[in-house]
Amino acid sequence: MARYIAKYATKGAEASGTVDRPVRFANQISHLKISEHARRMIWTCFTLADVPEYQDLRLRQWAHMLGYRGHFSTKSRRYSVTLTQLRQARAEYRVAETCEDETNTGHARTTVQEWHYAGSGLLHGEHFWAKQARSRIQNARRIRREITERERSQEAS
Repeated sequence: MARYIAKYATKGAEASGTVDRPVRFANQISHLKISEHARRMIWTCFTLADVPEYQDLRLRQWAHMLGYRGHFSTKSRRYSVTLTQLRQARAEYRVAETCEDETNTGHARTTVQEWHYAGSGLLHGEHFWAKQARSRIQNARRIRREITERERSQEAS
């Protein structure tokens, strides 16, 4: 079972053959452009959603995700290490590493742990390169269009 879940957890919705938005009605399932296997799994979610002991799982609302309503890498506080705990452990490790470096080299290191907005858009001079790139793309498209038109006219005659 773990292999089966891992197979789908490591793939995106498009790779696992499911859909990227909720399926609201059972009659939509037959019209989905998915594999028969995925179709049966979605149908099973719809069927199990009507069973009283599974109603709190909200399988119908999450049928498009094969009944799983969370992100595959979500960590549970009860059964696993949480992502917050992992981030905290990494930060503590880096602090300890920095302190160790300072004692070995005798040089202090400053670690900035916050971000600030620096602006948006292109810097000076980058406008020139953006125009050049746009021009190259437009020329390549024009040339490709001309070649295609020439090939079509040669085929027609």
